[in-house]
Amino acid sequence: MHIALRRAALISATALVLTGCGADSGEDAALTLTFANSYTDDHPHTRCGIDLVADHVEEADVDVAVDTFPNSQLGDNTETFASVMSGDIDMDVQGSAALGSAYEPIGVFDAAYAFDDADHMFSFFDSEASEELKENFEEATDVKILDLWYFGDRHFTANEPIHTPDDLNGLRMRFPDSPIYLANAEALGAEPTAVAFEEVYMALQQGTVDGQENPIATIDADNYTEVQSHVSMTAHQVGSQMIVVSAQTWDSLSEEQQEVLQEAVSSVREDNRACIEEAEEEILGEWEAGGNVEVVDDVDVDTFRDQARTHFEQTLDGEALELYESFRDFR
Repeated sequence: MHIALRRAALISATALVLTGCGADSGEDAALTLTFANSYTDDHPHTRCGIDLVADHVEEADVDVAVDTFPNSQLGDNTETFASVMSGDIDMDVQGSAALGSAYEPIGVFDAAYAFDDADHMFSFFDSEASEELKENFEEATDVKILDLWYFGDRHFTANEPIHTPDDLNGLRMRFPDSPIYLANAEALGAEPTAVAFEEVYMALQQGTVDGQENPIATIDADNYTEVQSHVSMTAHQVGSQMIVVSAQTWDSLSEEQQEVLQEAVSSVREDNRACIEEAEEEILGEWEAGGNVEVVDDVDVDTFRDQARTHFEQTLDGEALELYESFRDFR
Protein backbone atom coordinates (compact mmCIF):
# COMPACT_ATOMS: atom_id res chain seq x y z
CA MET A 1 0.00 0.00 0.00
CA HIS A 2 1.28 3.47 -0.87
CA ILE A 3 2.44 5.35 2.23
CA ALA A 4 -0.04 8.18 1.68
CA LEU A 5 -2.91 5.74 1.43
CA ARG A 6 -1.59 3.80 4.42
CA ARG A 7 -1.42 7.03 6.42
CA ALA A 8 -5.03 7.84 5.45
CA ALA A 9 -6.11 4.39 6.59
CA LEU A 10 -4.17 4.82 9.80
CA ILE A 11 -5.80 8.17 10.57
CA SER A 12 -9.20 6.62 9.94
CA ALA A 13 -8.40 3.73 12.27
CA THR A 14 -7.20 6.09 14.96
CA ALA A 15 -10.28 8.25 14.63
CA LEU A 16 -12.45 5.16 14.93
CA VAL A 17 -10.75 4.23 18.18
CA LEU A 18 -10.97 7.72 19.66
CA THR A 19 -14.70 7.94 18.98
CA GLY A 20 -15.28 4.73 20.94
CA CYS A 21 -15.98 2.49 17.99
CA GLY A 22 -12.82 0.42 18.32
CA ALA A 23 -11.97 -2.38 20.71
CA ASP A 24 -13.91 -2.72 23.97
CA SER A 25 -10.89 -1.62 26.01
CA GLY A 26 -11.38 2.00 24.94
CA GLU A 27 -15.14 2.42 25.16
CA ASP A 28 -15.26 3.97 28.65
CA ALA A 29 -11.93 5.81 28.62
CA ALA A 30 -11.48 9.52 28.00
CA LEU A 31 -8.40 8.74 25.91
CA THR A 32 -7.51 5.61 23.96
CA LEU A 33 -3.92 5.10 22.87
CA THR A 34 -3.03 3.18 19.73
CA PHE A 35 -0.29 0.58 20.29
CA ALA A 36 1.12 -0.89 17.06
CA ASN A 37 3.28 -3.97 16.54
CA SER A 38 4.30 -6.28 13.69
CA TYR A 39 3.89 -9.61 15.50
CA THR A 40 1.22 -12.28 15.32
CA ASP A 41 -1.52 -12.57 17.95
CA ASP A 42 0.17 -15.59 19.56
CA HIS A 43 3.72 -14.18 19.62
CA PRO A 44 5.01 -13.68 23.20
CA HIS A 45 5.46 -9.96 22.62
CA THR A 46 1.74 -9.72 21.87
CA ARG A 47 0.14 -12.09 24.38
CA CYS A 48 2.72 -11.67 27.18
CA GLY A 49 3.62 -8.07 26.53
CA ILE A 50 1.42 -5.63 24.68
CA ASP A 51 -1.86 -7.25 25.74
CA LEU A 52 -0.71 -7.20 29.38
CA VAL A 53 0.14 -3.50 29.12
CA ALA A 54 -3.39 -2.84 27.88
CA ASP A 55 -4.83 -4.86 30.77
CA HIS A 56 -2.71 -3.06 33.39
CA VAL A 57 -3.70 0.36 32.10
CA GLU A 58 -7.37 -0.57 32.01
CA GLU A 59 -7.25 -1.93 35.57
CA ALA A 60 -5.67 1.32 36.83
CA ASP A 61 -8.83 3.22 35.87
CA VAL A 62 -7.19 6.56 35.09
CA ASP A 63 -9.31 7.43 32.03
CA VAL A 64 -6.80 5.95 29.61
CA ALA A 65 -7.12 2.76 27.57
CA VAL A 66 -4.70 1.06 25.18
CA ASP A 67 -5.99 -0.38 21.92
CA THR A 68 -3.59 -2.87 20.31
CA PHE A 69 -2.95 -3.46 16.61
CA PRO A 70 -0.82 -6.60 15.98
CA ASN A 71 0.08 -8.14 12.63
CA SER A 72 1.29 -4.86 11.10
CA GLN A 73 -2.30 -3.61 10.89
CA LEU A 74 -1.15 0.01 11.02
CA GLY A 75 1.78 -0.43 8.64
CA ASP A 76 5.20 -2.02 8.52
CA ASN A 77 7.95 -1.13 10.98
CA THR A 78 9.26 1.83 9.00
CA GLU A 79 5.81 3.32 8.60
CA THR A 80 4.66 2.83 12.18
CA PHE A 81 7.71 4.40 13.77
CA ALA A 82 7.44 7.39 11.42
CA SER A 83 3.82 7.68 12.57
CA VAL A 84 4.89 7.60 16.22
CA MET A 85 7.32 10.45 15.53
CA SER A 86 4.53 12.47 13.91
CA GLY A 87 2.05 11.59 16.67
CA ASP A 88 -0.36 9.69 14.39
CA ILE A 89 0.33 6.46 16.37
CA ASP A 90 0.80 6.70 20.12
CA MET A 91 2.95 3.66 20.94
CA ASP A 92 5.04 1.08 19.14
CA VAL A 93 7.39 -1.87 19.72
CA GLN A 94 10.58 -1.44 17.72
CA GLY A 95 14.01 -2.98 17.51
CA SER A 96 16.96 -0.67 17.97
CA ALA A 97 17.95 -1.06 14.33
CA ALA A 98 14.64 0.43 13.19
CA LEU A 99 14.96 3.27 15.69
CA GLY A 100 18.45 3.84 14.33
CA SER A 101 16.92 5.11 11.08
CA ALA A 102 16.06 8.27 13.00
CA TYR A 103 18.92 8.32 15.53
CA GLU A 104 21.79 6.18 14.28
CA PRO A 105 23.77 5.53 17.51
CA ILE A 106 20.90 3.63 19.18
CA GLY A 107 21.12 0.97 16.48
CA VAL A 108 24.30 -0.34 18.14
CA PHE A 109 22.07 -2.10 20.68
CA ASP A 110 21.46 -4.56 17.84
CA ALA A 111 25.14 -5.09 16.98
CA ALA A 112 26.21 -8.74 16.85
CA TYR A 113 27.54 -9.94 20.22
CA ALA A 114 27.26 -6.45 21.72
CA PHE A 115 25.97 -8.04 24.94
CA ASP A 116 26.91 -11.30 26.63
CA ASP A 117 23.32 -12.14 27.52
CA ALA A 118 19.97 -10.59 28.44
CA ASP A 119 21.05 -9.80 32.01
CA HIS A 120 24.01 -7.84 30.68
CA MET A 121 21.73 -5.91 28.33
CA PHE A 122 19.14 -5.05 31.00
CA SER A 123 21.82 -4.01 33.47
CA PHE A 124 23.20 -1.51 30.99
CA PHE A 125 19.77 -0.19 29.97
CA ASP A 126 18.81 0.40 33.62
CA SER A 127 22.08 2.13 34.48
CA GLU A 128 22.94 5.81 34.49
CA ALA A 129 25.26 5.05 31.57
CA SER A 130 22.22 4.74 29.27
CA GLU A 131 20.43 7.93 30.35
CA GLU A 132 22.27 10.24 27.95
CA LEU A 133 21.46 7.91 25.06
CA LYS A 134 17.74 7.94 25.91
CA GLU A 135 17.70 11.72 26.26
CA ASN A 136 19.53 12.25 22.97
CA PHE A 137 17.17 9.85 21.22
CA GLU A 138 14.10 11.72 22.49
CA GLU A 139 15.56 15.07 21.50
CA ALA A 140 16.30 13.80 17.98
CA THR A 141 13.00 11.98 17.37
CA ASP A 142 10.33 13.47 19.66
CA VAL A 143 9.78 9.89 20.87
CA LYS A 144 10.27 8.65 24.43
CA ILE A 145 11.65 5.20 25.28
CA LEU A 146 9.57 3.67 28.08
CA ASP A 147 11.48 0.42 28.48
CA LEU A 148 13.33 -2.44 26.85
CA TRP A 149 11.95 -5.97 26.42
CA TYR A 150 13.86 -9.16 25.62
CA PHE A 151 13.15 -10.45 22.14
CA GLY A 152 15.13 -13.67 22.30
CA ASP A 153 18.61 -14.46 20.99
CA ARG A 154 18.81 -14.44 17.21
CA HIS A 155 19.90 -17.56 15.32
CA PHE A 156 20.37 -18.52 11.67
CA THR A 157 18.07 -20.76 9.67
CA ALA A 158 18.99 -22.30 6.32
CA ASN A 159 18.67 -25.57 4.44
CA GLU A 160 22.08 -26.66 5.69
CA PRO A 161 23.90 -26.39 9.03
CA ILE A 162 25.96 -23.35 9.97
CA HIS A 163 28.78 -24.16 12.40
CA THR A 164 31.35 -21.44 11.64
CA PRO A 165 31.51 -18.16 9.69
CA ASP A 166 32.95 -20.13 6.75
CA ASP A 167 29.65 -22.02 6.44
CA LEU A 168 27.94 -18.76 5.44
CA ASN A 169 30.05 -18.51 2.28
CA GLY A 170 27.82 -18.51 -0.79
CA LEU A 171 24.56 -18.28 1.16
CA ARG A 172 22.23 -15.34 0.56
CA MET A 173 21.04 -14.56 4.07
CA ARG A 174 18.11 -12.28 4.73
CA PHE A 175 18.88 -9.36 7.02
CA PRO A 176 16.69 -6.33 7.77
CA ASP A 177 17.53 -3.35 5.58
CA SER A 178 19.21 -1.21 8.23
CA PRO A 179 22.83 -0.12 8.64
CA ILE A 180 23.51 -2.09 11.82
CA TYR A 181 22.02 -5.34 10.50
CA LEU A 182 23.96 -5.05 7.27
CA ALA A 183 27.05 -4.38 9.40
CA ASN A 184 26.20 -7.51 11.40
CA ALA A 185 26.15 -9.52 8.20
CA GLU A 186 29.61 -8.26 7.28
CA ALA A 187 30.89 -8.87 10.82
CA LEU A 188 29.60 -12.45 10.80
CA GLY A 189 30.81 -13.23 7.28
CA ALA A 190 27.38 -13.41 5.65
CA GLU A 191 26.16 -12.18 2.26
CA PRO A 192 23.14 -10.04 3.17
CA THR A 193 19.95 -9.71 1.17
CA ALA A 194 17.56 -7.09 2.48
CA VAL A 195 13.93 -8.26 2.67
CA ALA A 196 11.06 -6.66 4.57
CA PHE A 197 9.96 -8.61 7.65
CA GLU A 198 6.49 -9.17 6.20
CA GLU A 199 8.00 -10.78 3.05
CA VAL A 200 10.55 -13.16 4.59
CA TYR A 201 8.49 -16.36 4.34
CA MET A 202 7.79 -15.86 0.64
CA ALA A 203 11.44 -15.02 -0.05
CA LEU A 204 12.54 -18.27 1.64
CA GLN A 205 9.84 -20.27 -0.10
CA GLN A 206 10.69 -18.91 -3.54
CA GLY A 207 14.44 -19.19 -3.01
CA THR A 208 15.09 -15.47 -3.28
CA VAL A 209 17.17 -15.95 -0.13
CA ASP A 210 18.80 -19.08 1.28
CA GLY A 211 18.32 -18.33 4.95
CA GLN A 212 17.48 -15.74 7.57
CA GLU A 213 18.09 -14.90 11.23
CA ASN A 214 15.56 -14.34 14.00
CA PRO A 215 14.75 -15.49 17.53
CA ILE A 216 13.22 -18.93 18.05
CA ALA A 217 9.73 -17.60 18.85
CA THR A 218 9.65 -15.54 15.67
CA ILE A 219 10.99 -18.41 13.54
CA ASP A 220 8.14 -20.53 14.88
CA ALA A 221 5.36 -17.92 14.80
CA ASP A 222 6.09 -17.09 11.17
CA ASN A 223 6.44 -20.74 10.14
CA TYR A 224 9.93 -20.44 8.68
CA THR A 225 10.65 -24.08 9.48
CA GLU A 226 8.13 -25.01 6.79
CA VAL A 227 10.68 -23.77 4.26
CA GLN A 228 13.97 -24.20 6.21
CA SER A 229 15.48 -27.46 7.43
CA HIS A 230 18.14 -26.29 9.91
CA VAL A 231 18.20 -23.86 12.83
CA SER A 232 21.79 -23.09 13.85
CA MET A 233 22.12 -21.78 17.40
CA THR A 234 24.56 -18.94 16.81
CA ALA A 235 22.96 -16.63 19.41
CA HIS A 236 24.70 -13.83 17.54
CA GLN A 237 22.49 -11.08 18.90
CA VAL A 238 20.69 -10.58 22.20
CA GLY A 239 17.46 -9.45 20.62
CA SER A 240 15.62 -6.57 22.22
CA GLN A 241 12.63 -4.41 21.49
CA MET A 242 12.11 -0.92 22.82
CA ILE A 243 8.68 0.26 23.85
CA VAL A 244 8.29 3.81 22.60
CA VAL A 245 5.63 6.48 22.93
CA SER A 246 5.16 9.70 21.01
CA ALA A 247 6.39 12.64 23.10
CA GLN A 248 3.24 14.48 22.00
CA THR A 249 1.14 11.71 23.51
CA TRP A 250 3.25 11.52 26.66
CA ASP A 251 2.99 15.27 27.25
CA SER A 252 -0.78 15.12 26.85
CA LEU A 253 -1.09 12.69 29.79
CA SER A 254 -1.47 13.73 33.39
CA GLU A 255 1.31 12.84 35.82
CA GLU A 256 -0.83 10.01 37.19
CA GLN A 257 -1.54 8.67 33.72
CA GLN A 258 2.17 8.83 32.85
CA GLU A 259 3.04 6.87 35.98
CA VAL A 260 0.44 4.22 35.19
CA LEU A 261 1.63 3.81 31.60
CA GLN A 262 5.29 3.65 32.61
CA GLU A 263 4.56 1.12 35.34
CA ALA A 264 2.44 -0.97 32.98
CA VAL A 265 5.23 -1.22 30.42
CA SER A 266 8.04 -1.80 32.93
CA SER A 267 6.16 -4.29 35.11
CA VAL A 268 5.57 -6.52 32.09
CA ARG A 269 9.29 -6.85 31.28
CA GLU A 270 10.01 -9.92 33.44
CA ASP A 271 6.77 -11.69 32.52
CA ASN A 272 7.53 -11.02 28.87
CA ARG A 273 11.05 -12.40 29.18
CA ALA A 274 9.80 -15.51 30.98
CA CYS A 275 7.19 -16.00 28.28
CA ILE A 276 9.85 -15.74 25.55
CA GLU A 277 12.15 -18.22 27.30
CA GLU A 278 9.34 -20.68 28.04
CA ALA A 279 8.17 -20.49 24.44
CA GLU A 280 11.71 -21.10 23.18
CA GLU A 281 12.10 -24.19 25.37
CA GLU A 282 8.76 -25.57 24.23
CA ILE A 283 9.41 -24.84 20.55
CA LEU A 284 12.87 -26.41 20.61
CA GLY A 285 11.39 -29.51 22.24
CA GLU A 286 8.73 -29.74 19.55
CA TRP A 287 11.27 -29.35 16.77
CA GLU A 288 13.55 -32.02 18.19
CA ALA A 289 10.64 -34.39 18.76
CA GLY A 290 9.06 -33.78 15.37
CA GLY A 291 12.19 -34.36 13.34
CA ASN A 292 11.17 -31.93 10.59
CA VAL A 293 13.89 -29.44 11.48
CA GLU A 294 17.42 -30.06 12.71
CA VAL A 295 18.60 -27.92 15.64
CA VAL A 296 22.34 -27.36 15.21
CA ASP A 297 23.72 -26.76 18.71
CA ASP A 298 27.43 -27.39 18.13
CA VAL A 299 28.07 -23.94 16.66
CA ASP A 300 31.54 -22.41 17.15
CA VAL A 301 30.13 -19.35 18.94
CA ASP A 302 33.56 -18.23 20.17
CA THR A 303 34.81 -17.78 16.61
CA PHE A 304 31.67 -15.91 15.58
CA ARG A 305 31.90 -13.66 18.65
CA ASP A 306 35.59 -12.84 18.31
CA GLN A 307 35.21 -12.08 14.61
CA ALA A 308 32.22 -9.80 15.17
CA ARG A 309 33.72 -7.85 18.05
CA THR A 310 36.97 -7.29 16.19
CA HIS A 311 35.01 -6.05 13.19
CA PHE A 312 33.01 -3.50 15.17
CA GLU A 313 36.01 -2.23 17.09
CA GLN A 314 37.68 -1.52 13.75
CA THR A 315 34.70 -0.11 11.81
CA LEU A 316 32.52 1.84 14.26
CA ASP A 317 33.43 5.41 15.08
CA GLY A 318 32.20 8.43 17.00
CA GLU A 319 29.23 8.04 19.33
CA ALA A 320 28.43 4.56 17.97
CA LEU A 321 31.88 3.27 18.87
CA GLU A 322 31.71 4.90 22.31
CA LEU A 323 28.36 3.22 22.95
CA TYR A 324 29.60 -0.18 21.76
CA GLU A 325 32.66 0.09 23.98
CA SER A 326 30.48 1.14 26.91
CA PHE A 327 28.51 -2.09 26.49
CA ARG A 328 31.68 -4.11 26.54
CA ASP A 329 33.10 -2.25 29.55
CA PHE A 330 29.88 -2.33 31.55
CA ARG A 331 29.52 -5.10 34.14
